[in-house]
Amino acid sequence: MMLPWKQIVLLSITGCLAACTEDAIFQGPRFRTEPSDLVLPFNSPSQQATVMCEAEGSPPPQYRWSLNGTPIDLGNDYRRRVSGGSLIISNLDKDQDTGTYQCKAFNAWGSILSRKATVQFAYLDNFRTQTVRSTVNVREGQGVVLLCGPPAHSGELTFAWIFNQYPHFVQQDSRRFISQETGSLYIAKVDPSDVGNYTCAVNNSVTKEKVLSSPTPLVLRSDGVMGEYEPKIEVNFPDSVPAAKESLVKLECFALGNPVPEISWRRTGGVPFPSKVKMKNSNAVLEIPHFQQEDAGTYECVAENRRGKNAARGRISFHAKPHWFQTMADTVLSIQQNLFWECKANGKPKPSYSWLKNGEQVMPEGRIQIENGALSITALNLSDSGMYQCVAENKHGIIYSSAQLTVLASAPSFSKNPLKAVLKAVFGSEVTLECKPQASPPAISLWKKDNEPLQRNERIILLPNGTLKITNVTRGDAASYTCIAKNQFGSASTTGRLLVTEPTKITVRPTNMEIIVGESIVLPCQIASDPALDVSFSWAFNGQLIDFQQDADHFERVGGTISGDLMIRNIQLNHGGKYVCVIDTEVESLSASAILVVKGPPGPPDKVTVEEITDSTAQLSWTPGRDNGSPITGYIIQGRTPFTVGWQAVETVPEVVNGNTLTATVVGLNAWVEYEFRVVARNAVGLGKPSPASAKTRTEDTIPDTAPTDIGGGGGTKSELVITWEPVSEEVQNGEGFGYIIALRPVGTITWTRAVISTPGVARYVFHNDTIPPFSPFDVKVGAFNNRGEGPFSSIATVFSAEDVPSVTPKTVRARSVSATQIEVIWESLPAIPERVLGYEVMYWEDDTKPDTVGKVRISGNDTVVNITGMNANTVYYLAVSACNTAGPGPQSVPINITTKKPPPNRAPLNIQWSMIGSTLSMHWDPVVAMETESKVTGYLVLLKRHRYNDINTLVTNKTSVELSLSSNENYLIQIKTTSEGGEGVGSEPIHIHKLSMGARGSGAYCLNPLNLAAVLISAVACFIW
Repeated sequence: MMLPWKQIVLLSITGCLAACTEDAIFQGPRFRTEPSDLVLPFNSPSQQATVMCEAEGSPPPQYRWSLNGTPIDLGNDYRRRVSGGSLIISNLDKDQDTGTYQCKAFNAWGSILSRKATVQFAYLDNFRTQTVRSTVNVREGQGVVLLCGPPAHSGELTFAWIFNQYPHFVQQDSRRFISQETGSLYIAKVDPSDVGNYTCAVNNSVTKEKVLSSPTPLVLRSDGVMGEYEPKIEVNFPDSVPAAKESLVKLECFALGNPVPEISWRRTGGVPFPSKVKMKNSNAVLEIPHFQQEDAGTYECVAENRRGKNAARGRISFHAKPHWFQTMADTVLSIQQNLFWECKANGKPKPSYSWLKNGEQVMPEGRIQIENGALSITALNLSDSGMYQCVAENKHGIIYSSAQLTVLASAPSFSKNPLKAVLKAVFGSEVTLECKPQASPPAISLWKKDNEPLQRNERIILLPNGTLKITNVTRGDAASYTCIAKNQFGSASTTGRLLVTEPTKITVRPTNMEIIVGESIVLPCQIASDPALDVSFSWAFNGQLIDFQQDADHFERVGGTISGDLMIRNIQLNHGGKYVCVIDTEVESLSASAILVVKGPPGPPDKVTVEEITDSTAQLSWTPGRDNGSPITGYIIQGRTPFTVGWQAVETVPEVVNGNTLTATVVGLNAWVEYEFRVVARNAVGLGKPSPASAKTRTEDTIPDTAPTDIGGGGGTKSELVITWEPVSEEVQNGEGFGYIIALRPVGTITWTRAVISTPGVARYVFHNDTIPPFSPFDVKVGAFNNRGEGPFSSIATVFSAEDVPSVTPKTVRARSVSATQIEVIWESLPAIPERVLGYEVMYWEDDTKPDTVGKVRISGNDTVVNITGMNANTVYYLAVSACNTAGPGPQSVPINITTKKPPPNRAPLNIQWSMIGSTLSMHWDPVVAMETESKVTGYLVLLKRHRYNDINTLVTNKTSVELSLSSNENYLIQIKTTSEGGEGVGSEPIHIHKLSMGARGSGAYCLNPLNLAAVLISAVACFIW
């Protein structure tokens, strides 16, 4: 029997423990970083080493370290200190610091031990003697072994041999081998070139130190050459080779012999080598990387020459340090409950197990039992709480797995799992009221209804875990329910009220619908529900909840609290499917579904293939695309060539391709043209997207079936007949080797003269014959051909041969200077002459020494006057006239000369003053005086333009003033220029007269006030392009 004061103390402790562990149960130490083996260079310059260890926990863990199982007294050890859990060793000492280290992390919840790590020191002593080693005498052809005998050392070594002097190293091959196990040099068969001094070079891989032995002289004996003998294996591997998992295994094998033996390897039993196995140094070294259990077995090395063979064998055994495949987890149990933990590890040999609690060995006794890696503790008490470690160990390694055991003892509490204040259940349904107190050990539960013990029956069931289940709920079940939980440490209760509601009903359901792409619809979903219930609506599409924010472009929920209608806008094909309206309340969930079929134009057909092709037809096949809810009613075939603009419909057989047909013949194609085809499907909704294009396919070739057109010609030079035509497009050339056949004959004759042109793009042919009379008519026709043969000829056209140039010179040529830039030239027309006169050509130039100033003007017909513009002012020009026809110009007339006028003044009228009285505009300006190099001013030109009208009125005056009558309803722009024999001068700045300016005055280009200056200038630029 427990005394009252003991019970009070226990309740206090367990209450505190429960409160402390409520939010953070597992806060014992956990290793983040554990120690790892270190190999340190002896006499390291840094003279410091760090053995890593770091753990986490709450409160933060503290640390202790041991060396070779003995705790390190950090308080009295000036060379060792702990930083963040790691052990830092200063002033390293090989004798004192070599050994096995282990870290212990602990806090208020317990302690754990790290894995063990060794600290070793690597060093390499010098060879004992530095004198020359004994001479090795061998016969030529004999094998020899030169021993290295490495000095005292720690750490991995590598070996090399120097021949005579550094840096001439011995190169390994089939005759020479350096063992990395013994360091010795093996020469299978000595040659005269091997004579010399040999020095063994030893390198420590950790310290990077290198030492050299004394030289070993190698000399040849003079008593003859060694004869041939069978191989003698000098380097082999042990009978048993242990190998760790994932390690790199190296086996060495080398033999002496004459001739030099060849080395080969095999596995006994005929087991083949895996692909990862590598042979090195002329097969003297066998490497097995990432060693696995299947690589274990007997390996044999065979050395062979023509005198015989020898073999060495050994077995590689597999071993592996322990590796967890089952560990325990942190556990919370109530007082008096039982614990069972089991851990399992792989390893070879099979590992043994032990258990630690807070770093101390757990011994099986009484409540605690250990068997094959399993730990069981019955009738837990608070003292069993702590950090436990399962330890798996074999001769190759030891591993630790940690877990925390927390034993709780507390009175019941509903602080985390109280009953809801109000529970709602629909009439006729089933309701569950959970009683889940926190209690250690678990509490016993009982229920009350309205403060009365609950009477159980076939509808009211109390489950073993304390949960209350009421089936087929009635209105009489509405009441307050209280769950009372008790254990030896106390009791607690929680109360909730059960509210029975009316079932929710769907009054308007969505129905299956068919709709066309691009339309919008509303799927209804309306309910009648109990007012006490909160209702929420959601919609699922093809099993996925609709996100109304992300899919706002198409989906919107409308209708308020009693309606969850779904509006779908601008429906697309991918919107077809199953829509489910889901209605959720606190007590029930209902749903209603509808299938929405979206009809649209068909999808694109696929796999358009040209099955067969001729010179004018193509047999096509394709596979149908999706009908998108409306049966495919037909197909349209389209084609494209390099000569068409985009895709065009083509003629087919059958002429109309119905929706059940997946083949068609395209007709009316051009021969020898590369075609692509595509297919467009249609249904009742419309035309779909086109299929991908077929592979480019060329039609077969055939003879041309199109003749050249627009046969013409004429012109050329004497004794020539120039024939022209419109070339035949490449699209209708029908094959390779395309060209033209030109046939010609004098009108009235029978025999045709033929010429062949093999260039498809040529559109002109010149027939030359000295006997052709000028301007003689010929019958001409042009045909086409290609590699397949000749095609049709064009219709016959009449073409005249070249004519002679006119033989007579125009008479009475005169010229008149019209302005500074214009000359008028006049001559008499020619009388009737044998040659045709189709027009005249006027040549002009500044002087005979400037050929680049030559220009010409040609006029057609019988005109005998021409104005030449663009001349330079005040310049002498020479002119000559000749008659011309298609053969060119005839002889020129005798040249005459004429001088252009001086240029007009280069200054505009200035100081323009104006006034507007009524509709009369009075203007006056300063006269413009011409310079000596300019034409004299003969008058002034006033240009008047109404705003928004294109017509310009002009007024010429020889005065410096003018009066104009203007309409009061128009806006005007006015400009003034000088006139002279040289032409019109520079215009003044435009003057803007606004319709509101009546009764105003102005000057220059300014209007009523300065604010209108920009508008005047803009108007002037926009409207006056003189």
